[in-house]
Amino acid sequence: MTRKAYTGEIVSSSGPYSHAIDSGDMIYFSGQTAYNGIDYQGEKYDIKTQAVKCFEHLQSVMQKAGVGLDQVVKVNVYLTSMAHFDEMNAVYKQMFTEPYPARTCVAVLALPLEADIEIECIVKK
Repeated sequence: MTRKAYTGEIVSSSGPYSHAIDSGDMIYFSGQTAYNGIDYQGEKYDIKTQAVKCFEHLQSVMQKAGVGLDQVVKVNVYLTSMAHFDEMNAVYKQMFTEPYPARTCVAVLALPLEADIEIECIVKK
């Protein structure tokens, strides 16, 4: 299989990975943090702003792939503290409509770039 990769215009990479890989019927989007923006200057954001920026970065990559949030079937959310759960959910509800995608949300010890949240997803074309 030849990998078809997509790169968001406003998104940087914090390691050796593609922003998204198209596997035919599905597109797998790498996790994005608020601090993966190409214009990021080192400022720290609150959790709501971080969540919004995660989705903005994902949507930048989705635009290149010709898909949108309405095609997302699975989301994985990584939080550095479950204390951020309610604020993340408030943003999440603004991004998706019912029926919501399947989702996993877990707390992790740390995330790249000292982020408090990272979001990845899978889209069905």
